[in-house]
Amino acid sequence: MDTVKYILKRLLLAVVILLGVSVIIYAIARLMPVDYIDQQYAGALSQGTMKPADVDHIKELYGLNMPSAYLDASIKGDHEFAGMRFRRNVKEGDRDALAETASAYAEWYVEDAYSSGDYRLYLEHEKTSEDEVFDSGEWKLVQFKWLTFEVQEQPTEPEEGGTGEGDTEGSEDDNTIIVQRREEVILDQGTFTVQDDYSVALLSESGGAFTLNMRFSLASFWDKAGAIVGGYFQWIFNLLRGDLGMSFKYKRPVGEVIAKNMGISFAISLVATIFEFAIAIPLGIKAATNQYGVVDYTVTVLTMMGISLPTFFLGAIVIRVFAVQLGWFPVSGLTSGLSFGGTWLQKIADVLWHMVLPMFVLVILSVGSLMRYTRTNTLEVLNADYIRTARAKGLSERSVIYKHAFRNTMIPLVTLMAGILPSLFGGAMITEQVFGIPGIGKLAYDALIVADVPFIMGYNMFLAIMTVIGTLLSDLMYAVVDPRVKLTK
Repeated sequence: MDTVKYILKRLLLAVVILLGVSVIIYAIARLMPVDYIDQQYAGALSQGTMKPADVDHIKELYGLNMPSAYLDASIKGDHEFAGMRFRRNVKEGDRDALAETASAYAEWYVEDAYSSGDYRLYLEHEKTSEDEVFDSGEWKLVQFKWLTFEVQEQPTEPEEGGTGEGDTEGSEDDNTIIVQRREEVILDQGTFTVQDDYSVALLSESGGAFTLNMRFSLASFWDKAGAIVGGYFQWIFNLLRGDLGMSFKYKRPVGEVIAKNMGISFAISLVATIFEFAIAIPLGIKAATNQYGVVDYTVTVLTMMGISLPTFFLGAIVIRVFAVQLGWFPVSGLTSGLSFGGTWLQKIADVLWHMVLPMFVLVILSVGSLMRYTRTNTLEVLNADYIRTARAKGLSERSVIYKHAFRNTMIPLVTLMAGILPSLFGGAMITEQVFGIPGIGKLAYDALIVADVPFIMGYNMFLAIMTVIGTLLSDLMYAVVDPRVKLTK
């Protein structure tokens, strides 16, 4: 019962920690460039199949639609929606252009929609010549119900030499875009006539007449802060529902991308971790029992060299020596063309053969720190009073070390549990990039380069959750390996 209470208390604390982490993750994501979104929708906007307001709505879901100025409009007169206000984001430099002629307002209406919640007001005029004055046209008031994201073919011609077909991995240069599917209900419609620089007369099909008054204003500090805070709470609300959003780059839900590619990273990291512990712990104990001896200095020098080597540098050396020059292992990837026609056993063997070099690099880079940690802990235990007592009783050195000292040596190593769990599921970003492994680490690296905000936010939140769970397991393991540790007061 006490253990259950302890776990519940830690889970409540974990919720508070994760909320704090989510604020940090969101703040960092807000500092990332968002040009990727604008580039993806440039073709759809130029073709007229999407409106800037639709792109803005996708940005608003993550608080990325930072306004610099607004064009506000409100319905005045005898209408059931009188008093409803609409707002459209514009640029600060558009003020003179908007106030220059009444036709400029109508032209802006054509390109975009005013939005207030799920309501939009469209003023549309079909342009027949460049010099035509926009003084009248059709209008409609629409209510949207946003449903879900869809991936559609981009309405632009494929580049020369391309097929125009979307890449199954959702590469940044494919011909698909993300849109939001919605249900549309027309609340009212009719014709409009521009009256002056700041007002438009609307005539409903039912015969009612009213006006639309407009105003240009610069975005204040609170407007910008509201956009950021609103985007955060929208993201948190979706996160609580299990929706991490739609990846801009991979054109699939973030949770689906993580779940699909996590297995590869987990397999590599798990095997590498097993080898790491199997090598580092015996080496650390051996170095401690031969303190300042040849074995101790040799192991320390080699492991320190491994710690000091950058991942990309060691990976490049390993590829050049064992893959390029000797030809013993493949250069990159997880499969070769020969494995597609083979048996399942041959395919498994092919994948394992591709994993040798990445796992070798991971082990070399991580075994040093664990070995040093084990050596230090073992030295502290060997100087304890109960070890001297055990030796005084005439126990063999092997029995003293592996029966009495080893268990207490493992107690500080339990703290590593907090970092092992996220490393197992989070992937090795640089190693996977160097060896071209399609794991979650490589996908996160590629998404970071192109500022795929939803994926980066979802991926970091996933790592934060794994870290919290790992910390909880670490605390519970303390009570297992050390009976002196109590989970309750």
